[in-house]
Amino acid sequence: MSRKKLVRFKENEENPNVIQDGKEIFETIKGNWNETQFQNENPIVVELACGRGEFTVGLGRVFRDQNFIGVDIKGSRIWKGSSTATAEGIHNVAFLRTQIEQLDKFFATGEISELWITFPDPFPRDGDEKRRLTSPRFLEMYKPLLKTGGTVHFKTDNTGLFDYSLELFQSREDINLIGFTHDFYQSEWKDDHFGIQTRYEKMFSEKGEKIKYLKLQFKN
Repeated sequence: MSRKKLVRFKENEENPNVIQDGKEIFETIKGNWNETQFQNENPIVVELACGRGEFTVGLGRVFRDQNFIGVDIKGSRIWKGSSTATAEGIHNVAFLRTQIEQLDKFFATGEISELWITFPDPFPRDGDEKRRLTSPRFLEMYKPLLKTGGTVHFKTDNTGLFDYSLELFQSREDINLIGFTHDFYQSEWKDDHFGIQTRYEKMFSEKGEKIKYLKLQFKN
């Protein structure tokens, strides 16, 4: 392991906005994010596969009356968002280092107000469908964690993953598909995100890839 990674991992261990294995809070945070981590009752917004945390931190800058949690397994990536939030004094942002498959071990029923799935791995092979973050397996996990009326946002550059997800969502009776677009920056929603982009989104956009976006709610 490189010295740079060792330094970053050490800083993650010391930074209170990183919740990871080895910290006492890692075992007790479920159902207690507002009280223990944020010390407020503001809504909780979670970004899955947050990478370097650009989007999580960006949302935290804009919406100081909400709490934002980026989830990723890569400690060296989380370090970037964690360090940025610390340097800027953004106290409504935190990062959870865990596999997304374990999400329900860290959030209680109805604890999440909004969920963002931003540029996840598309896992294009048919045999990898269950690994897609928009697959039925994951939807069943997200559903109870969201508050009634909670919104799921999904952004990707990958047409195959987007079409797969859209077809799946449209086929489910428990989903209310609020809207979708195959060209986000030419859509009615483009200003809702305040120009906040992830590193991958910038890269794909510069290559001329159209960004796909949709939002949905689970029916009661």
